[in-house]
Amino acid sequence: MSIRRALVWVVITYTALVAQAPVLHIDTGLKTPFTFLSFGDTRFTNPADHKAANPEARQLLVQAMAAEHPAFISIGGDIAYNGNNPDDWKVYDEETAVWRAQRIRVFPILGNHDLHGKETTALANYFQRFPELKQSRFYSVRADNALLLNLDSSLDELTGPQGTWIRAQLDSLAPEVEFVFLVLHHPPYTSSTDDHKFGGGHSIREAEKQLARMLEARQGHTRARFVVLSSHVHNYERHEHGGVIYLVTGGGGAHAYPIERAPEDLFQSKRVNYHYLQIHLDKGSATITMRRLGLETPTPLWTTEDTVQIKSPLGK
Repeated sequence: MSIRRALVWVVITYTALVAQAPVLHIDTGLKTPFTFLSFGDTRFTNPADHKAANPEARQLLVQAMAAEHPAFISIGGDIAYNGNNPDDWKVYDEETAVWRAQRIRVFPILGNHDLHGKETTALANYFQRFPELKQSRFYSVRADNALLLNLDSSLDELTGPQGTWIRAQLDSLAPEVEFVFLVLHHPPYTSSTDDHKFGGGHSIREAEKQLARMLEARQGHTRARFVVLSSHVHNYERHEHGGVIYLVTGGGGAHAYPIERAPEDLFQSKRVNYHYLQIHLDKGSATITMRRLGLETPTPLWTTEDTVQIKSPLGK
């Protein structure tokens, strides 16, 4: 066998083994009603570093979320400023100690900052904090009538083992599942762009456009409602296309920036929006509320800026 053919055989064999490997599924044992919280782009790093993130906003968000005693917290990536830097993860440990004291479970996904530097080092830092993930870069979480599909958008979502897994999950939804939350770092819809005139922003990538087309094609003949939770853009957005709800929740501490929103955007705001989402699940309904942290005055101000209620067939 030639060296070239041997290498091809190794790649094919490895790919097949990965595709056959069981993907992590976590059953929380929760029963409705319950509330979980979601946010992203925290960028935990030295709180003296005000260039990388807003440490005051990040710390206030963490404390406010702890005070809600949620069933669990979903983090949409860019947890650390530099994933390969152990000191950044130590700041995560220190600032979120209140979550562990209250035994609040955390279900994270990877963002691009979490993979900065040498990837093996970055992943080791990440999985050290989340041993429940068992080294899985994408995985599912069941919480009564809700299923969370936690994706790794540093990998193409619809090809390879992850693409096979996503389609299999959507093809075999349990009849009790009324809501499917797909959590990924890069948003399928945003009014932000890379050439954002305010000095920050991110454009939509082709991979997420394809994911959105797949979800919208399925939504019309799927009993469960699809909700996409993404971050990457440092603000809050709400869109709806083909019956799928798309939320951008990237206001976790990385410097937020205003967005030049399209007229058809379902949420309109010219402000920066540090925030987190309250997601309340009940039989037949999901209520999602955006809780904004205002830092424009000497005393931080918490306000409700957006609420959307989503009905499943049981809620009609």
